[in-house]
Amino acid sequence: MPKFDVSKADLERLVGKEFSVEEWEDLFLYAKCELDDVWEEDGRIYFKADSKDTNRPDLWSAEGIARQIRWALGFQKGLPEYGVEDSGVTVYVDEKLKDIRPYGLYAIVEGLSLDEEALRQMINLQEKVALTFGRRRREVAIGVFDFDKIKPPIYYRAAEKTERFVPLGFEEEMTLEEIIEKHEKGREHGHLIRDKPYYPLLVDSEGKVLSMPPIINSEITGRVTPETRNVFIDVTGWDLNKVMLALNVVVTALAERGGKIRSVKVVYPDFEIRTPDLTPKEFEVGLDYIKRLTGLELSDGEIRDLLGRMMYSVELVDGKARLRYPAFRDDIMHARDVLEDVLIAYGYNEMEPEEPELAVQGRGDKFIEFEDAVRELMVGYGLQEVMTFNLTNRESQYRKMLLEPGEDRFSHPPAELVEIENPISPKWSALRVWLIPSLLDFLSQNTHEEYPQRIFEVGKATLIDESRETKTVSESKVAVALAHPRVTFTEAKEILESVMHHLGFTYELEGIDHPSFIPGRAGKIVVEGKPIGIIGEIHPAVLENWGIEMPVAAFEMFLRPLYRAPYL
Repeated sequence: MPKFDVSKADLERLVGKEFSVEEWEDLFLYAKCELDDVWEEDGRIYFKADSKDTNRPDLWSAEGIARQIRWALGFQKGLPEYGVEDSGVTVYVDEKLKDIRPYGLYAIVEGLSLDEEALRQMINLQEKVALTFGRRRREVAIGVFDFDKIKPPIYYRAAEKTERFVPLGFEEEMTLEEIIEKHEKGREHGHLIRDKPYYPLLVDSEGKVLSMPPIINSEITGRVTPETRNVFIDVTGWDLNKVMLALNVVVTALAERGGKIRSVKVVYPDFEIRTPDLTPKEFEVGLDYIKRLTGLELSDGEIRDLLGRMMYSVELVDGKARLRYPAFRDDIMHARDVLEDVLIAYGYNEMEPEEPELAVQGRGDKFIEFEDAVRELMVGYGLQEVMTFNLTNRESQYRKMLLEPGEDRFSHPPAELVEIENPISPKWSALRVWLIPSLLDFLSQNTHEEYPQRIFEVGKATLIDESRETKTVSESKVAVALAHPRVTFTEAKEILESVMHHLGFTYELEGIDHPSFIPGRAGKIVVEGKPIGIIGEIHPAVLENWGIEMPVAAFEMFLRPLYRAPYL
């Protein structure tokens, strides 16, 4: 969950009222945050805010928290309104960026008065939105520029890798290719565009470079200081809705600092759009639903007032609440999301808990406790736990692993996948039958991180079982993957050996020929005469399919055959 620092004085300036530290502990709850730490620096009090909602990037800065608290305390009610005027500025988007980084949306905020704390919050918001909501800039990357140093119109275009500019933090020009290889941000995020035929570049009408999305701004226009009064905001990514949401979050946060929002026309090869779009979103929920699930005796008017304190415009019609809510929110997907806002406004601390009247006794499931014990064991070996999706696709489970559908390699994987009849996306079209591909997928997305990378997962695999009513069975498995330049079969075997020893089992390894592993470096894990797993060094062709440049050794096995309660 996102964590970030905020100044007590800055928060109170934005809210319009002072509070004690103890009062702030409760106030943060209105913004779905917890007060994680308090300290004093240069005579000022600072808070460490720990956000508990990854779907509310509008709450990841002092501006967002203060806005939410102003409404929750009743200082303001209803839908926040932000005026947007046309700036007359146009950005043209190059068709060549379609398969590189296709979407860019823009806005201008004028009349700002930025002190050091405001600048810190602006940078923090950029980074947190791009890191968490933007999946480390893969889905969303944000740039903020001194608009007074820019000459419109502006062009978001595909550039040759030999083009040059001075990146932020440097004094000399570098080629785009050099930035990818040598600049700190290039090394961190270069994997997002390194293999593309062109690199994205944002330039003005005079050819001045604003940025190289999603890597780095330029030193000339990309440095915002307390003297900056007008800023140009650039958000790029792959999903137009996500890019728009991120833009709305940033511009409304700056508007909370007194800035005036100006729209920008963005011209694509096949359509035009004017941004930001702060048109309120709409939702409808039954009043009886809210009353029943909250368990509170609330009148229709009280529900309307509580929702008004959570920035909704509310119209009560025929037993329903017709809602309009801000464009910087994208988390209202079900009536329960509205219900949660009602409870936040009411105050969780104001609700009296009731003891449930149940004539049963509960206890933890022993096998779940066994899984947790295995997790602790793995952590003890210095492995990092990952949690990947059960949903996958045939390409990941078979083609990338050099397997043909229908092959039965000692149940790794079984003959067939359980596929979804009407998947929303081809990427999530089946339930996985083995975990090693999921670990390789994780490693492929972290090739820019330091090595060694030593990971594990205790997770589920879904297998076909015609004897069951559902025709499937969900089996618990443990998988381990080790990635670094000198990794060997022996290193993986040492961990396997120790796991078996701690669980009280002896096992045998039988050499096998498996397409996913290097010939002669793969084995079947056999316990009490039955194969329960596989171990080996991943085949270089498999690593190439996943885009992994480091050797990888891995093993995977079923946990149910190893379950013995006395060993917990």
